[in-house]
Amino acid sequence: MTENDEDGRADPVGAADGGRDAPSRLGRVLLGIGLAAQATEDFRDMEDTIEYAESAGVPLPEVAAPFASGAMVAAGAGIALWRLPRVATGAAVTFLVGVTATMHDFWNADEDDKSGERLAFFGNLAMLGGALVFLREAYK
Repeated sequence: MTENDEDGRADPVGAADGGRDAPSRLGRVLLGIGLAAQATEDFRDMEDTIEYAESAGVPLPEVAAPFASGAMVAAGAGIALWRLPRVATGAAVTFLVGVTATMHDFWNADEDDKSGERLAFFGNLAMLGGALVFLREAYK
């Protein structure tokens, strides 16, 4: 069974978009896996994660750090599986907006830490861009 796409060409049913959605699906999966995997790293050494949050002035770091890491695992899984996409992408955007400039402020870092913080800042910025694109897609 086929249906016509916007140019009048026949596409198999279910592929009326001509496969154009495939990169979007792949992007969601990759972004989701990346977010979840990065957050699980925080759980592997939660003491260091809490200490790092405390050094950045995060209030109640012993509560905030595990909560934020858990939220990012859930958000990443939600994005990858496209389940509750508004909640998942909204959580990822909120986390990345809050964390990127406060935890990775390379412009204030010691010379020894500046390069690593800059790399983390721009990595988060790239993930934020992807999360914003998918947040918009979740509201279509």
